[in-house]
Amino acid sequence: MLWLTLSTLRARKGGLFGTFVALLIGSAVLSVCGILLESGLRSDVPPQRYAAADVVVAGRQQADMPVNGEGAPPPTPMKPTLVERVAVPAELAPVIRSLGEVRAVVPDIGVPTSVVGTDGAPLAGAGGTQPLGHNWSSTELGPFRLTAGRAPAGTTEVVLDAGLADRTGTVPGERLSLTTRAGVGRFLVSGIVELQGHEGALRQPAVFFSDTFAASRSVHPGLVDSLGVLAAPGVTSGELADAVSTVLEGHDVSVRTGDDRGEAEFLDVAVSGPKLVLLAVSVAGNIFLVTIFVVSSTLSLAVGHRRREMALLRAVGAAPRQVRRMVTGEALAVALAGGVLGWPVGALAVGWIGGRLAEHGFVPSDFAPVYGPLPAVGTVLVTILTAYLAALTAARRATRIRPTEALGEAAVEPAGLGRWRTATGAALVLGSAALFAVGMNQSGDFATLAGLANSLVLTVVIAVAVLGPLVSRAAMRVVGPALRVSRVSGHLAAANNSSQARRLAGAVTPLILAVSFAATVIFAESTSQHTAREQREAGLVADHVLTSPVKVAPGVVEDLRGREGIRAVTGLVTSSAVAVPAGTGQPVALNAQGLDPKSLPETLDLGLRKGGFDGLGPTTVALSTTASSRLGLDVGEAVRLRLGDGTLMTPRVVAVYDRGLGFADLTFDRALLSAHTTTGLDDSVLVRAAAGAPGEAEKALVAVTEKYPSLQVADRLSFNRQMQDQQAHAWVNYLIAGLIIAYAGVTVVNAQVMNTMVRRREFALLRLTGITSRQVMRIVSWESAAVAVIGVGLGTLAAVPALSLIALALTGAVWPTVSPLTYLCIAGGTAGLAALGALVPARLMLLRRPIHSIGSRE
Repeated sequence: MLWLTLSTLRARKGGLFGTFVALLIGSAVLSVCGILLESGLRSDVPPQRYAAADVVVAGRQQADMPVNGEGAPPPTPMKPTLVERVAVPAELAPVIRSLGEVRAVVPDIGVPTSVVGTDGAPLAGAGGTQPLGHNWSSTELGPFRLTAGRAPAGTTEVVLDAGLADRTGTVPGERLSLTTRAGVGRFLVSGIVELQGHEGALRQPAVFFSDTFAASRSVHPGLVDSLGVLAAPGVTSGELADAVSTVLEGHDVSVRTGDDRGEAEFLDVAVSGPKLVLLAVSVAGNIFLVTIFVVSSTLSLAVGHRRREMALLRAVGAAPRQVRRMVTGEALAVALAGGVLGWPVGALAVGWIGGRLAEHGFVPSDFAPVYGPLPAVGTVLVTILTAYLAALTAARRATRIRPTEALGEAAVEPAGLGRWRTATGAALVLGSAALFAVGMNQSGDFATLAGLANSLVLTVVIAVAVLGPLVSRAAMRVVGPALRVSRVSGHLAAANNSSQARRLAGAVTPLILAVSFAATVIFAESTSQHTAREQREAGLVADHVLTSPVKVAPGVVEDLRGREGIRAVTGLVTSSAVAVPAGTGQPVALNAQGLDPKSLPETLDLGLRKGGFDGLGPTTVALSTTASSRLGLDVGEAVRLRLGDGTLMTPRVVAVYDRGLGFADLTFDRALLSAHTTTGLDDSVLVRAAAGAPGEAEKALVAVTEKYPSLQVADRLSFNRQMQDQQAHAWVNYLIAGLIIAYAGVTVVNAQVMNTMVRRREFALLRLTGITSRQVMRIVSWESAAVAVIGVGLGTLAAVPALSLIALALTGAVWPTVSPLTYLCIAGGTAGLAALGALVPARLMLLRRPIHSIGSRE
């Protein structure tokens, strides 16, 4: 059979090319996912300020959620990531210092700092990170050395790193305006430091204050960003890490060495890695299912076109296992080639995708993919396994034909489906109906309905594929009369499609896949964005929104409150928290916002449904209807939360509101939430002008923006970081949709090309009986039109139930937000590909003389 397999590969290069392309693209996309997954898991950045520390003790950025306050956390494949820096108790320093392996323990105290460059814009580092202030003693962890001037003293002196000094054009003895938690101040630059052994600017610019000033301006008194541990002479970093881990057992901290120290130094790296892993796993799951579906469909089509060949092999005595071995051998050979060649294609695509992810804030701007051997090997193995399973499925029917019936079975297409296939299709239809029924009873829980919607559209598409011939015949009964308007070409096209239901099903199925998946992803996102935009427009009652390229300087809210023409003002703090649903559910990451309860009704209308916001305080929280549904909680009940910095609390729910998608799912008292963020500063400020005094309000805003130059009066719809997160999420969803559309689009062309190429002898016979090439092309055009109408129509119908569930969760109605132009692009694009895949090869075949084609191999 090996010789026969190799011979078939040489003779059937054209027929197997479609399978090769499907496997190549699947391998490329899975390679992208594998590289992103490895990059997320190995997203370490070499330390800079911590380069001299043998061990760094930092907080854990993953959230453990106890079931009852102290029990074991619920099982979860991956712990949610905390978006704020998790601080370390300063009291651990003496504990570590008591170890014999330790030479010194140096605390690093972070001081949120904003530095304005010569162009008037706030400065940022190479990774997009903002400058950060530190205590002077932490320079020992670099180590840094003074290249000019002296160490800072008192509360008005600072030392700059060399790169930051160059960018601000500052030398020792000059003064520089800095914004800290104490407000805007003029500081004397007492010195310049340089990180030894490091060339170029620091990834995160550093400003060093005196130890006394840094401690007084710490966001969290009694806590430090991390503890740098220096080893005693003769002690290795591994030995020191073991000793520190032992003495700190029971404390919720992480002990880091090597490049892991960079993750403790750079918060954006620690946060983006898990996000990238979740993205890669999500995309890989969708693409893997689509790959199995596409490859199975393509191989089934290729094997179906070889029914005569399979029948002849069975008639001359080939055993079923030999035929299976031949088909699987061909598939494995093609899969190996497609898998190996697909990996470099995916590796090239990762560079572009990584750049787009950085643009949308999903990863740091200096993100660099990690190219290791595991994704390459894994991709090839998955591709081969997928092809093998698909080949077994495709060859199953051919190998079950009895030798005495083989040639008869090959000559005429079977009229019906097998019992098992019919039963499977019926089960899938019932399963789709059950999923839809379950979803209709889950209104308000967006996460559950989104998962059901994805499962539903896939189940419906598979059901249509399994019942393809039956569905195709039924569809032709509807479309056929329209084709027969053309008495010759259309009539023949209708007859061909009706008599070749399996071939029609093979052409229609990829179209259904492309349209249904694209419509579900794109219109689910458009519905979400439209609803969020409507909620923001209706909910923002403040007249003005003040923002800054970095955090808003402290003191702005208090400054505005005392000015004439201002009716209400509140700072808006944004963060996130991790919650556990009632019972033992999986942890859920939710967006959070903090506002002044007294000014909240004057600046935001969140659509209060139950309770009241006047009860917001240190031990309470308000939930959106979506969060309330997901967590199974109502007013008066307690919710288990870990705030962004890892603080565990159980606040009582005092209100439930509707407009969570436009703003946030959790609403806290501003003072409570800001105390648990990395900087403790506002993201924006909402201002409501006094009635009848717009001029005084404008004057107040001008005065404040002059006092704080980085402040900007923002557009009403762009003030919320929630909107930026939604845009990044939307882009990721569009990326998934684009990959699926591209993959399915190639499959559409593949199917049409394969279906058309096997009709060489049929076209030649038509021409020999007197039909012209133009008439043949008309027949193919009518057939392609039928394929496009059936595929687009069924694909649209397959997406409707899933989109109805998502719309129900978001809006309370079953009608999603659909852009007619976008739908026409989806439908027209896929239909155009179907027509292109049939008309181009048909035209090429008609260039050959029919007498030469009639005797060609099938």
